[in-house]
Amino acid sequence: MKLPIIGAMAAALLSSAAYADSHNPAVKSSKPVATHVAAKGHNSFTEAQARGRIEKAGYTDVGKLTKNRNGIWQGSASKDGQKVNIGLDYKGNVILR
Repeated sequence: MKLPIIGAMAAALLSSAAYADSHNPAVKSSKPVATHVAAKGHNSFTEAQARGRIEKAGYTDVGKLTKNRNGIWQGSASKDGQKVNIGLDYKGNVILR
């Protein structure tokens, strides 16, 4: 009797994990994506991780980063010799502002 109940519980857990994964796509790739629209949400990147991800996207001279109320790390950096305002959302997307 316990075996069918345990099987049903395991199936429910697996399906809820798949649902959560498909509806909350946080960082799915180690490659940064450049975009102009930030995804609002709880950002678990540390400042150092955000800086590294921004640098990996080709930005240099990344200044001090601060996290705003929408969970976006924001600051300034340089790319191709120009100073730009950038951000990093919880998905790891680099936002050019």
